[in-house]
Amino acid sequence: MNALPPGSVDMVFADPPYNLQLGGELTRPNNSRVDGLDDEWDKFADPGSYDTFTRAWLGAARQAMAPDATLWVIGSYHNIFRVGAVLQDLGFWILNDVIWRKANPMPNFRGRRFTNAHETLIWAARDQRSRYTFNYDAMKALNDDLQMRSDWFLPLCTGGERLKDTMGSKLHPAQKPEALLYRTILAASKVGDVVLDPFFGTGTTGAVAKILSRRYIGIERDPGYIKAAEARIARVRPIDDPSLLLTPSKREATRIPFGSLIERGLLRAGETLYGPKRRYRARVRADGTLTAASAGAAARRGSIHKLGAELQGAPACNGWTFWHVEMEGRLVPIDDLREKLRAEIA
Repeated sequence: MNALPPGSVDMVFADPPYNLQLGGELTRPNNSRVDGLDDEWDKFADPGSYDTFTRAWLGAARQAMAPDATLWVIGSYHNIFRVGAVLQDLGFWILNDVIWRKANPMPNFRGRRFTNAHETLIWAARDQRSRYTFNYDAMKALNDDLQMRSDWFLPLCTGGERLKDTMGSKLHPAQKPEALLYRTILAASKVGDVVLDPFFGTGTTGAVAKILSRRYIGIERDPGYIKAAEARIARVRPIDDPSLLLTPSKREATRIPFGSLIERGLLRAGETLYGPKRRYRARVRADGTLTAASAGAAARRGSIHKLGAELQGAPACNGWTFWHVEMEGRLVPIDDLREKLRAEIA
């Protein structure tokens, strides 16, 4: 990583050694080792040596990151708290911790602890001033038009996705599911961005980056993993239609004032607007405000947002989705009219 040009990376996904030798129940009831957990890669003499290693790779990653880049790092209870402390010491700015809740976790063989059914991802910007990428609308669309939460329920890497060696055993003990990388890359990068994985393993990050038309850099020292990653990525077919890779962002869309609907004839002054289920009603004024009559009181007046909030006794209101206009016998959100006008302008 130290050889990479400073500021050349837009996103980092890191799955570092979990430092399992410092704790945890690492054997089955018959005292056999759990696959991969006796690997030299995960052995550190003491907490200090693991912290030194963590500080070195995080420092190199931060140097390679562009000012607005972000980093994802995943770990278990063995290491994620140490990693989090180090990255804050280095100046990273934590945006979220995300819980990956496993649909099919490994059982706790000895029955002396809770089944460890999750891992933690830390998502951090390079520093507090970073204008980082977060594709909010894409995440909401991916989640059936609900805000994406910070707890993700995804299965472990199994079946045909799990790479095997010539003996039919797992090629890599900690291969992550593509669904996990799909979500992180789609959330925090743009088409054409460079995604760095400093612990590349069997190339899950590279495979998903290629699918989503991102560029990638993978760093891996094991020749067997490198060979498997190269073959795997060569089989990937990227999404070749750019229009299928983008989710329009409402924050970046052309601003359309409510008054423009009146100016362009999509609404008329004097027309009645209705709240959900016709519970509220107001009339459109020529200046783009609304007015609503109240029994025994002066008529209320305000913007689509202000009047909507006032009528409901709410602190705020999105007037575009609250107010509807009747068209051909059905209520249509005025946001539909805004999108129609936005399309005409584009």
